[in-house]
Amino acid sequence: MPARGKPAGRTTHRASKASDGITPAKGKLGVMIPGMGAVATTFVAGVEAIRRGIARPIGSLTQMGTIRLGKRTAGKTPLIRDFVPLAPLEDLVFTGWDIFHDNMYESAMNAGVLERTLLTEIRPFLQGIKPRAAVFDRNYVKRLDGPNVKKGRNKMDLAEQVRADIREFRQSSGAERLVMMWCGSTETFIQAGEVHDSLKCFEEGLRKNHSQIAPSMIYAYAALQEGVPFANGAPNLTVDLPVMQELSRRNEAPICGKDFKTGQTLMKTVLAPAFKARMLGLSGWYSTNILGNRDGEVLDDPGSFKTKEESKLGVLEHILQPDKYPELYGNIFHKVRINYYPPRGDNKEGWDNIDIFGWLGYPMQIKVDFLCRDSILAAPIVLDLVLFLDLAQRATELKRLGIQEWLSFYFKSPMTAPGLYPEHDLFIQSMKLKNTLRHLRGEELITHLGLEYYD
Repeated sequence: MPARGKPAGRTTHRASKASDGITPAKGKLGVMIPGMGAVATTFVAGVEAIRRGIARPIGSLTQMGTIRLGKRTAGKTPLIRDFVPLAPLEDLVFTGWDIFHDNMYESAMNAGVLERTLLTEIRPFLQGIKPRAAVFDRNYVKRLDGPNVKKGRNKMDLAEQVRADIREFRQSSGAERLVMMWCGSTETFIQAGEVHDSLKCFEEGLRKNHSQIAPSMIYAYAALQEGVPFANGAPNLTVDLPVMQELSRRNEAPICGKDFKTGQTLMKTVLAPAFKARMLGLSGWYSTNILGNRDGEVLDDPGSFKTKEESKLGVLEHILQPDKYPELYGNIFHKVRINYYPPRGDNKEGWDNIDIFGWLGYPMQIKVDFLCRDSILAAPIVLDLVLFLDLAQRATELKRLGIQEWLSFYFKSPMTAPGLYPEHDLFIQSMKLKNTLRHLRGEELITHLGLEYYD
């Protein structure tokens, strides 16, 4: 049985000082989600259950995490939600797009992630969230099809329809601020081209139905043009493009991505840094998954799998730096497999066989069998990103940057400034995130040097 608890209640935050350069979180925060499947419904249902006090926000850094301030001897470790002015859960309102007509209750029941008894308790709330017609093209997701799809003269027309949806939701919901979270499917593999180089090229491509402009890019373009922050939860190219970064900076709409770091890759970003820290060698890492939800069905297509594979394969290379340590990591055999297996549904199983070597080259093995729940791990990531992206747009120093690298903690393939390699080490990412929050509030950054305790 999942943990249940007392009502969360509205959090009382520290008043934001003028010197912080952070606008207070006043009014409703609208969350717009392309893809109302297992992850989205688990997230929204979870938020409502937490608001009603029938569940706890386990896995959410913004709701349960603390942050150390000053020296260890000071004993100052407030909750993150009390340290920075995050939007309270009570202020969140929701909408989304999907290729099926099912409302969020029906979609959550079909996904089979959450208990029927829990969904019944919040059924009227979920039934009230109905999907808007989606931008969808089977050329980009071959294993899915549905009737609730927008029609338009060209891709620019579709983008304008999404922009109209954004404006309508802002007005009808009374939301003061919006965030868009891509929870849709993995699209077929696309490489960046000239059409993505500038706003002029991209808009011309939209009018001409350019094949390198996928539906996720249409959503991102619409959001950024409306000044709405955008997070990419799939391995799609989407906002890893000059045009999107240009729009993000111009309209002060932060972006981050890509591909939520949930199961197997989370384990890699924990174990690989341990090997490197101890200078243990790595010969091979074989990873395979079985997954039976809609994501597994989509990834059964070679084009979509290629997109996911690229995201998962890059992690070890960036962490282990084989160019710097060729004797230890210069000849790794790294293989990733994902197998669609319907009986498992959302309960993904990731198997890892890891061949390492140590002192004098003696071989050793590690085997990991992670029986995880994909959407249960992803839902708190969605919540944290919604609240942190909203914070970023209210923070003068962050909203002008475009890419929010400090949110790398949540992604398999973190975005960085052009020419900068990404940090994949989970613990470096965690330190980067918390130091960014300390910096925003004018607190001393934590280096963990600790020499002053022994003076």
